[in-house]
Amino acid sequence: MRTFLKAVKSVVASLWYVSDEGTLALMTGFYNQLNTAPIKAEALRQAQLAMLRGDITVKGNELRTIRDRIPLPPEVAVGDRSLSHPYFWAAFTMVGSPW
Repeated sequence: MRTFLKAVKSVVASLWYVSDEGTLALMTGFYNQLNTAPIKAEALRQAQLAMLRGDITVKGNELRTIRDRIPLPPEVAVGDRSLSHPYFWAAFTMVGSPW
């Protein structure tokens, strides 16, 4: 891991298994937040809070955020699902530089 972190400044990692739709939801929120948050760790925190508040959900075969509706492939689409439970967002952490 040390050699890898020399090549990149930071990594978002999961501490336990998370569903594909949960990972997609969090990463979508994270990259949306990177447009406005100057610190990557803050972008991750804001994405996690958005999931906790229910601002990011799965409805039918779409991942819905405040800004986007993203069609999900059949393997991932699970019908309507709230992603506010910590299982979907709490496993993710930032390793390395938060900037």
